[in-house]
Amino acid sequence: MYRAAAALLAFAAVLFASTGCSNDAPDGAVHVVTADGEINPVMERFLDRAIGRAEDNGALLVVIELDTPGGLSSSMREIVQRMERSTVPIAVYVYPAGGRAASAGTFITMAGNIAAMAPNTSIGAAAAINSDGSDIGGTLGKKVENDSVAFIRGIAELRGRNADWAEQAVREAVAVDQSKAVELGVVDFVANDLADLLKKSDGRTLELRPGTSVTLSGLSEAGRVNTKMTAWEHFVGFFADPTVASLLISLGFMALLIELWNPGLIVPGTAGVIAITLGFLGFDVLPVDTAGLVLILLGLAMIAMELFVPGGILGASGTVALILGAVIAFRDTPSDLRPPEWLLAVIAVVMLGGFGTMTFAVARLRGPGYLTGPAALVGQIAVAGVEMAPTGWVQVNGERWQARLEGDATAAAGASLRVTRTDGQQLWVRAEGDEGH
Repeated sequence: MYRAAAALLAFAAVLFASTGCSNDAPDGAVHVVTADGEINPVMERFLDRAIGRAEDNGALLVVIELDTPGGLSSSMREIVQRMERSTVPIAVYVYPAGGRAASAGTFITMAGNIAAMAPNTSIGAAAAINSDGSDIGGTLGKKVENDSVAFIRGIAELRGRNADWAEQAVREAVAVDQSKAVELGVVDFVANDLADLLKKSDGRTLELRPGTSVTLSGLSEAGRVNTKMTAWEHFVGFFADPTVASLLISLGFMALLIELWNPGLIVPGTAGVIAITLGFLGFDVLPVDTAGLVLILLGLAMIAMELFVPGGILGASGTVALILGAVIAFRDTPSDLRPPEWLLAVIAVVMLGGFGTMTFAVARLRGPGYLTGPAALVGQIAVAGVEMAPTGWVQVNGERWQARLEGDATAAAGASLRVTRTDGQQLWVRAEGDEGH
């Protein structure tokens, strides 16, 4: 147990240490940024950090080596906007061979001051879809499509690229390889590797924004600075998936219920707390309303308390809090950042089923005459926590209670006592074996 805890602490220390990525880099260098994976809020923050680092160090050029199947449109828009306000030129390089700039990656590639592709790569298929891969139908689908078309046409026209093909990539989900992309004016050229890209970029005059241009020179001889995701960014990126975060919170809650049902197991309780924490960490990265998350957490706590204070009020209140929390948390969240509806339905059925089973079992064990609170402790064995003369505190079933000895007697710390009656939140006790009073 101790070795496992030490290993976990060491792992966490490494992750947190990796979050502090130094901005120190030589001036006038080429910054190479590796961006492979889905476009999501973590990728958005990473690219913002990488571009900011290049700006702080006066980089000649930022090269984003992009290989992505696509991702969230909201994160893609933030990345494009960050690229368009960058004070250093940015080249987006679809790399390595076999890589792609699909869906959201198409927007990002075309937003580069320079757009290049490696051999055997592809770009396109930028039609908007739901997070589960299904088409967005009806009026909403048309709205999203028209909005995406307007956005990608604006990007293409700003960078002097083929806006008509860009519109096709959104409306018809067309995709092309590197040679066709150059032929159609979607990207600028094909580069075999980074050195080839820098050679072909040297001498180009780029317009960073209207009225501000820069001519690239000395790229091949310049130093290179590599920027990759830290271990912490990879760690958070995994849990930033709404499906993963939802599963962790629900499974963690079920583990906590098991621990509450069987106190002392430790493993379910520890695993549950960790799972819930990681789930909320994932939702913290996503654009989710904090008030909704607080209500969800409160609802889970109230449902758990129902096991100890039966009556239905806490359980019903917790259920209402869960529903309101889910509505508030995701009310302004884009559809592609919400957990799938089928998953929420499955989670609800499993959680309610598990909670209902435990509640029914507790009710059967307690019976109709079951008492709660201090009254339930009458007749139980208590252990004096301090010397009692005659008042002090005792422990009963692992809980601490204020107590008073019958007949104003005294008892040493650690003495075994019997609970005889209650007075509000105070227990009355007598020494075990003392039948007087």
